[in-house]
Amino acid sequence: MLNRCEWCLGDDLYIHYHDYEWGVPVREDQKLFEFLILEGAQAGLSWITILRKREHYRKAFDNFDAIKIASYDQDKVEQLMGNSGIIRNRLKIESAINNARAFLTIQQEFGSFSNYIWGFFEGKTIQGNYLSIKEVPAMSTRSIIISKQLKKRGFNFVGPTIIYSLMQATGMVNDHLNGCHRYRELGGG
Repeated sequence: MLNRCEWCLGDDLYIHYHDYEWGVPVREDQKLFEFLILEGAQAGLSWITILRKREHYRKAFDNFDAIKIASYDQDKVEQLMGNSGIIRNRLKIESAINNARAFLTIQQEFGSFSNYIWGFFEGKTIQGNYLSIKEVPAMSTRSIIISKQLKKRGFNFVGPTIIYSLMQATGMVNDHLNGCHRYRELGGG
């Protein structure tokens, strides 16, 4: 039996996400944008709630195509508000549209969003060193800095905790517990 981080236990979808996605470095812009939108949607909710709605989000938000989302109008917002497959929170939906526009601006300036966001890490994953889930932080100095920078660039729903979750999900930090089978596989230890 594989040792896993305790937060994923008890749900097959969570276990699959933990074993194959969480903490794996993501450098593709569309995937980074997907996580940015989903992490924002998760604010105040559990991540498993968002994972269960992920396929609905992909369909509703044009597979997280930032160019398409940036062009959404008020009619599209109303359509999304009626979609029971996603979190029907007007602020979060409008934030996704706003963030798509800011995302595209960063792509133009830096060549890719990946170049921009990974620049805060000099392109390398920060390796955590935790024995218990109680030790894993909800935010860091770096997530505070990135949050402030993204807000200056017009993003919203990008507070330090949301950004730290993004960092964990996309492998900017490896916060698998030391005893987890994924910790070493992703460069820890």
